[in-house]
Amino acid sequence: MAVLTQEMKDMIASQQCFIGTVSSDCQVNVAPKMSTRVFDDSTLIFNEGTGGATWRNIQANPDRVVVAVVNREIPDGYRFIGHATIEQDGPAYEAAVEMAKKVGRPVPIAVIKIHVDEIHSLKPGPGAGKPIA
Repeated sequence: MAVLTQEMKDMIASQQCFIGTVSSDCQVNVAPKMSTRVFDDSTLIFNEGTGGATWRNIQANPDRVVVAVVNREIPDGYRFIGHATIEQDGPAYEAAVEMAKKVGRPVPIAVIKIHVDEIHSLKPGPGAGKPIA
């Protein structure tokens, strides 16, 4: 597992994250997930609320999921590559339900945890796209 730095955690908390998935027949999907947040030092989490392509792809192919986040003002960013687990009950799911209710969002279908295996830089320049953890 790769370990997120405080800088990475801050960017995830303040910028839009995009989740990339692939179906069992190799159809790719990229979707913004506004609920993406840090779960722990090597895990991201988001609420799955729509049951669309991201949900179907993670159910079919949980072993390859990517999260991208950039701050265009700096510019800087990260690509987090990992594998997903789905939770539809338990403490993380219950916390997501409470979070959704507080902000007037529908109760999520599930929470998706992304266990980060690799981290790549998305900062422009010679290190762009290269692994950093």
